[in-house]
Amino acid sequence: MKLARSIRILIAMAVFVLGLAALLLLLTISESLLTIQAHLEASSPWLRGAWWMIAGALSLLVTWLVWRLLSPSRNRAAIRTDSDREPPDAARIESELERATALGADTAAARRELAELAHRRGSGEIHVALFGEISTGKSSLIAALLPDAEAASDVRGGTTRTLHRYRWHSPGGDTLVLTDMPGTGDTSGALDRVAEDEAKRAHIVVFVTDGDLNRAQHVALQELLALKKPLLLALNKSDRYSDAELTLLDRRLRDTIADSEHAELVRVSTAARREVIRIAPDGGETVETRAVAPQIDAFAHALQRLLDNTDSVLDRLRDSATFVLVGQHLERAVAEARRTQADALVDAYAKKAVVGALAAITPGSDLLIQGYLGTQLVKELAALYDTKVRKVDSDLLLHLVQKHAGKAHTLLLAVAGNALKAFPGIGTLAGGALHAVAYGIIFRTLGRALTTTLATRGELHPRQAAKLFEERLGEDLETSARGLARLVVERSDTGGER
Repeated sequence: MKLARSIRILIAMAVFVLGLAALLLLLTISESLLTIQAHLEASSPWLRGAWWMIAGALSLLVTWLVWRLLSPSRNRAAIRTDSDREPPDAARIESELERATALGADTAAARRELAELAHRRGSGEIHVALFGEISTGKSSLIAALLPDAEAASDVRGGTTRTLHRYRWHSPGGDTLVLTDMPGTGDTSGALDRVAEDEAKRAHIVVFVTDGDLNRAQHVALQELLALKKPLLLALNKSDRYSDAELTLLDRRLRDTIADSEHAELVRVSTAARREVIRIAPDGGETVETRAVAPQIDAFAHALQRLLDNTDSVLDRLRDSATFVLVGQHLERAVAEARRTQADALVDAYAKKAVVGALAAITPGSDLLIQGYLGTQLVKELAALYDTKVRKVDSDLLLHLVQKHAGKAHTLLLAVAGNALKAFPGIGTLAGGALHAVAYGIIFRTLGRALTTTLATRGELHPRQAAKLFEERLGEDLETSARGLARLVVERSDTGGER
């Protein structure tokens, strides 16, 4: 970009002035250092040493303070992240299970996982899960290992995707349960919950491919590698490639698993038949299909090698991954239980707000009632989500909510009026009824916004919660208002009878 001549002159003058200032600063510092050096030379050795030690200590202190000021949040976040990534152990899972049970959460899925883990521990069998896209040869690999085997089907998690299990004895005499996972055909490559859960339950994971990895295969393989389990990458249909092509494929596939500690590449060919061209004496050619022996010895020995090399950590890795799976089940169950209880709590406070508005007699008493109810709602929701809320944050949230509700006051009264039209005979109570319904809508919206904030952030952020309240205040007003209007009518009828 070309600058005007006047601007270039100003920039040149600024550079000249800054240069002079830097030179002056350098001369001043140099003069001071030389003066100090001269005085120190004339002093005793111990005084010189003490001075330099103090100067060095002050320099280190200033450097440390600057570093702490510039990066404390990042460091604390890093420590928190590392701690969060630690896999849970049995004691932690038991503690979380007790907490979830006390909360009333549905822990059936978590208990089923723990029961399955106990069963697999007791059986002493090694579980191997086979993954790969459709038609890459997973099933034919199992058929080559176990020609006469019959599969034991297992439908997981209410899905129609069936897992087929086979028992196989390795060359070393170990009993392995091979699980043939449904072929991955999703274009994104991401593992679904059934596949991911089974991978966590297994001791060893096998990923079968018949060539270079496409994007979806690469994503699926990376998700399996992230589990940090022993993994065997099997290149099937290797007999279709030339030596040069195999060398290139080997290099690419090995690069993919290079960062994994317990991962190995092996070539296999599971084809039981092969087409050959037969040349007759007269030069004629015919295509024949001949039976061939599958080339799976390398796979069997590679699997045995993985077992031998990782024998001491197989159960630990499997247990750790299963505990992560159990923890995820518990998190979902606790979140669902909290959500259900939070919804009930919010509805209860919305009704209290309606009743409080109808019960207010003296001018201004309704504001005191609603303020108290709002504070209690924030406290109870925070307690439900194990969050401590400072009074200043609670007050700020209620202040912002009151401000947003004031802007929507006309809309709320209009919606309340429309809802009350369905109940003739309100009469002189219409004014109080309108405000009662409006208060109920405000509390219901506040409670739902606060629930979302606590569930997603784990703590109260007043401004974010207030912003969410403002966004949701206009959503589904008619449905909410009708239910609250019915409550107003019921309370009015009860009051009239008295």
